[in-house]
Amino acid sequence: MKITLLISTFNSTSQQSYAYLKEKGHSVDVVYARDEEQMLRDVEEFHPDIILSPFLKKFVPASLYNHYPTYILHPGIVGDKGAYSLENAILEEREHWGIVYLRANDVFDGGAIYVEEPFRMRKSTKASLYRNEVNQAAFKALQKLLINIENPTFEPLPQLPTSMHKTITQKERAIVWEHDTTEEIIKKIYMSDSHPGVLDEILGVACYLYGAHKEERLRGDGVKEILAKRDGAICVSTKDGALWITHLKEVGKFKLPATYVLKERLKGVKEERLSLIFDRSYSTFYEISCEIKEDVAYLHFNFHNGAFSSEQCIKLKYAFEYIKSQVKVVVLMGGVDFFSNGIHLNILEDSKKNGEDGWSNINAMNDLVKSVLFAEDVITVASVSKNAGAGGVFLALACDYVLSTPHVVLNPHYKTLGLSGSEYHTYTLVKRVGKEKAQEILEGCLPLSANKAEEIGVVDHLLSLENYREGLASFCEKLLEDEEQYEDYIWEKEESLEQNRFAIEEAKEAELKQMHPEFWDEASSFHTLRYEFVYKVCPLRTPKRLKAIINE
Repeated sequence: MKITLLISTFNSTSQQSYAYLKEKGHSVDVVYARDEEQMLRDVEEFHPDIILSPFLKKFVPASLYNHYPTYILHPGIVGDKGAYSLENAILEEREHWGIVYLRANDVFDGGAIYVEEPFRMRKSTKASLYRNEVNQAAFKALQKLLINIENPTFEPLPQLPTSMHKTITQKERAIVWEHDTTEEIIKKIYMSDSHPGVLDEILGVACYLYGAHKEERLRGDGVKEILAKRDGAICVSTKDGALWITHLKEVGKFKLPATYVLKERLKGVKEERLSLIFDRSYSTFYEISCEIKEDVAYLHFNFHNGAFSSEQCIKLKYAFEYIKSQVKVVVLMGGVDFFSNGIHLNILEDSKKNGEDGWSNINAMNDLVKSVLFAEDVITVASVSKNAGAGGVFLALACDYVLSTPHVVLNPHYKTLGLSGSEYHTYTLVKRVGKEKAQEILEGCLPLSANKAEEIGVVDHLLSLENYREGLASFCEKLLEDEEQYEDYIWEKEESLEQNRFAIEEAKEAELKQMHPEFWDEASSFHTLRYEFVYKVCPLRTPKRLKAIINE
C-alpha cells in the first residue's frame, strides 16, 4: 500500500511505525502536520491509500479524512477521549490501560475503533510509560490494524459516547510542599514528565521539575530543604521524607541536570555519594547498578534519555572494568527507557566552551567503547531491548553479541546533527555489514527496525519481548555451557584483537580527525543542529532524507 504517516514529530512511535511499514514493503510518505493547507497539499502530492497517525497533536481536517481513510493512535482505552490520557491514568492510579487505533471523523477521538491493545500500568513517569508500554502496544496494534483494514468482513467497534476526560493544568500539577506527601509529589512529577513538567521554584529559580526518585534514608528538619546532591540531582525534603529531583528546566530554556541549573546556589550542599555500582539495598537515586548471577554480570546504566556526559562515560568505563574481573560474561543492559543515545547534547548546549566540552565528551565515549571492545578476557553482550541512537548503537556494536527485540528501533547515524561520528564505528559497523552497506546506513539517516538490523548483521539475535529476560539469561548460560568452547572463543577473540589492534586504533584516529573541526569550528552545522535538537525546533517541512527515499 501507499501509506502517509501524518505526524506532529518523528518521535519513537512514528519511527517504529515508519521502520515497520518499510520493512513490510509498503511505500511510506511522511507529512508533518502544520496547517490544513500544507497537510492537504503534501498528502495529495503522494495520494496515499490510507493515512496513519501514530503521534498527532492536531485535529485531522475533514478535507483529509473525507478523502483518505485515516487512522489515529490514541494512548487510551476505549471510551477515553482527548489529550492528557496517560496523565489521567497515572492520576487515577489505573492498574490497566491501553491504546486504540480509531478512524478519524468529525468528533475528536470519536471514530470507530479498529484495534484495541491493553497493557498493565507500571508505577513510573508518563514518558517512560509512553516509551515502553505504549510503544510496545503500538507495535502490536499496527500489525493488527493492517490486517483489519484489508479484511472486507472486519467490523470496527463503535467508540463509546463518553465526554472528554479531565484537562490537567499546572494548577492540578502544582506541589503544595507543606501538605503533599512524598508519594503525592512523585505522582505529580510522574504524570508531568517529560512534558510539561511541574512548575515550581527551587532556591529562587522558577523552573519545571523532572525525574523524581524516592529517598529512604535522608531527612530534613522542614520541607523543601536541599539535603544533598548526587550525579547532577538534588535531594529535597518533604513533610514525611525526601525525594531526589534529577532535572530542572528554567522557564524559556531547556532541561538540564538540576545542579547545572542551580549552580552556585548549591554552595555548601554536601555530595551524598554512592559506591560506583549501587547494590539497590534501599530506595534512592542511582544510575549504575549490577546483578551477578553465577558467572554472568548484568550491568545497568540508567542515564536520563540515554544521554552520556563525559563524567557518566568515565564512571561506566570504571564500572565495566571492575565487573569484568569477576565474571565470564558481561551484559550491557542500558536503562529503563533507552539503551544509549551517545553524547549529552543538552549539557554541550549549556556549556560556554561547546567545542572543548564536546571534544571531551566524544573522547570519553571512545574510552568507554574501547574498554568494551578490547575486553579480551570476557564475552560481552549488548542487551538492546530499548531504542538506541548514534554513539549508543556503536557502544552496542563494540560487544561480541548484540541482542534485541522486534519492536526496537535503532538510529545508527550522526549526520542529522552535523557530525561524522566516532566510537570506533568505522571498524565495528564495517566488520558487521561491509563498507558499502555501512556507508548506506550512515548517509541514509533512517530509523532501522531490529528485524532489518538482524537481517543485515547489525543485530545477532532477536528475542521475544514477552520473555525477554528469560531468553537473555538462557543465551548467556549457553555461552558458558561448554567450558572448552568458551575458552576457544576467548582465545580466538584475543588473537583477533591483537591482529587488528593497529587497524582499530587507526580507524578511531581517522574518525576523530574528521570530527575535530565539527566541534571546534564556530561555523560547523553541529552547533546549529544541536541548538534545534535541544530546543525541540520542529522543521517546517518533512526532512529531505525521508522524502528522498519515499518518492524515488
